[in-house]
Amino acid sequence: MATQIPPRPKRQRTTAPGAVAAQAISSGPVPAVIVQFRNAQDGTLLGPAVSLPADTGREGLELLVNNLRGTAEDPVPFSFHLQLPSTAAPPAEGDAPAAPEEGLRLPIARSIHSDLLTNPRHANKLSTEDVFVVDCEPEAVFRVREITRCSSSLDGHASPILCAAFSPTGRFLATGSGDNTCRLWNLDSETPAATLAGHTGWLLCVEWDGLERQVATGSMDNTIRLWDPKSGKQVGEPMRGHSKWITSLAWEPIHVNASSPRLASSSKDGTVRVWNAKARKLDFSLGGHTASVNVVRWGGEGVIYTASSDRTVKLWDGKDGKLIRTLSEHAHWVNTMALNTDFLLRTGPFDHHAKAPTSDEEAKQLALKRYQAFTSRNPEQMITGSDDHTLFLWPPVNANPPAANPKKPVARLTGHQKQVNHVAFSPDGRFIASAGFDNAVKLWDGRTGKFIASLRGHVAAVYRISWSSDSRMLVSASKDSTLKLWDLKTYKIRVDLPGHTDEVYCVDFVADKIASGGRDKKVKIWRH
Repeated sequence: MATQIPPRPKRQRTTAPGAVAAQAISSGPVPAVIVQFRNAQDGTLLGPAVSLPADTGREGLELLVNNLRGTAEDPVPFSFHLQLPSTAAPPAEGDAPAAPEEGLRLPIARSIHSDLLTNPRHANKLSTEDVFVVDCEPEAVFRVREITRCSSSLDGHASPILCAAFSPTGRFLATGSGDNTCRLWNLDSETPAATLAGHTGWLLCVEWDGLERQVATGSMDNTIRLWDPKSGKQVGEPMRGHSKWITSLAWEPIHVNASSPRLASSSKDGTVRVWNAKARKLDFSLGGHTASVNVVRWGGEGVIYTASSDRTVKLWDGKDGKLIRTLSEHAHWVNTMALNTDFLLRTGPFDHHAKAPTSDEEAKQLALKRYQAFTSRNPEQMITGSDDHTLFLWPPVNANPPAANPKKPVARLTGHQKQVNHVAFSPDGRFIASAGFDNAVKLWDGRTGKFIASLRGHVAAVYRISWSSDSRMLVSASKDSTLKLWDLKTYKIRVDLPGHTDEVYCVDFVADKIASGGRDKKVKIWRH
């Protein structure tokens, strides 16, 4: 005799009129909608408007867009969103800018029907009689697996871990600590590889060169040291010259100089020094700032970018150190800076195919090819964040056509209620994420600076953020002792990663692994 399924309890059968209504909506006929697909990168239309069922899934939308683009033989994954016009009135003269309105950029994760038409938040903003202009953006052809667990908790440092950086291939991790040492960790086996001892002060920054041949460390002992990651030995004498501690390091990009890239160091003494790393001699010093230089970046166009506590950002020629321009829109210390090419410059010739170059020349050509492929769509651009609670997105150095006023920002990004700690572009340049003392991570459009969403879940200041290489995931590290992996379709927490017992100061994301470190002196590796 077949087992009978018992009826639902009476309470379940007589509750939730909302559930009944939802069931009625889902069981009703699905309307057809008129959709106009548009290239989100340049605004061009992808063929004529088409009529399709509103419940067409993402796979169906991708198939349709690939057919319209003529790429059906070699399909490309896409993300889709609908941009609604702002309903907020512009502020009157002299008024403070209004808080950013959330939800104007509506992502389509499942279908137009489920994400837009039946979503109560947008029910009064959309009608099936409208033409839905859907923006399409190509995504990475590879996918990083979701991080779900801590696979290793590594002891070794005797003081809080202040900085961490993966090597360009992702095989090694370097961490700098208040115990005056840098430690290298092998990520294949998740074991210690070497201890780099020699500094006499806290390590504040660590940076790999683009070919994984050297690690540079900067310390509160005012020196920069270079290390061979294979042997764990120091290369030559420390580079001395700064009179205060080192705040940031940046290597010359591989596609500019593969055989002997130079190194730029910024310091609390208000100067930036450019070193010949091979000879460990000073090339030239940049001395235009009047307060601590907090960040230095070496861009792919040969420009050195510096941000300072004197409230200015300066651009310098990397060849001879001449000042190109000074940007002085911020009203307080400039704490953080990012370029949309940061991920490319950091990984150099190493892409997701993991093919290792056999010579410096091949490495230079591979890195140049990757850089040019990116900048042909998105010229190199900079964003800065400050203690004045704002961020500024600046025009590209080599904009075509040139910016009318290169000293005027493209956008002023307002919304943080306290100081901005960290900012980072997604590897594909489509998004900007910023973290602040207001416990929030905010998401912005990487080309226009328009506000997209606030990612809320941390209960204390957010110190650092890092993107996955496919730009589909974002991780944040906080004073509340947790890391959080964010879902960029729903703007909610995707995975909560507790495990640290104190503040998490640094986090980095490579391949399908995350590394974090903080006040509890432990290096934690997180993976799928």
